[in-house]
Amino acid sequence: MPLSDHIRDVPDFPKPGIVFKDISPLLASREATREAVRAMAEPYRANPPEAILAVEARGFLFAVPLAMELGCGVVLVRKPGKLPAATTAVEYALEYGNDMLEMHADALTKGQKVLIVDDVLATGGTVAACADLARQTGAEVIAAAFLIELTFLNGRDKLGDLPVSAAITY
Repeated sequence: MPLSDHIRDVPDFPKPGIVFKDISPLLASREATREAVRAMAEPYRANPPEAILAVEARGFLFAVPLAMELGCGVVLVRKPGKLPAATTAVEYALEYGNDMLEMHADALTKGQKVLIVDDVLATGGTVAACADLARQTGAEVIAAAFLIELTFLNGRDKLGDLPVSAAITY
């Protein structure tokens, strides 16, 4: 069964006109989750990252098993005020206003190869901000991996030449 068969469309969520891609059925299936992690890891097996930058919150769900598959650690990227030690931050533009992301200031090192992981690539703004955050530390962002890419939202356009992979595309 294709992975996309485990994604539920929820019309008009979180607001009218949006069709939300619910990953809950995929996560409820041990086999589908295992296959999703395997598919997300495949492009990076030959040249694995040294760290995975996990985007809050659903990116966390895939980052840890993916890190286990690829033999690396996980660095958490969170909203402000959620991390206990000293942080570094990046502010980025949203459709209406700005937002901010943080990670621990000592989480990455200069030259460290980093893979950004999240559940969905939509408009690309959050992932672009994560890449900026990692680059502030001198880390090398090698790619971004997603469970789902919503190609009609053109999220790749905000990521420049950063390689992108997704297990499922719509």
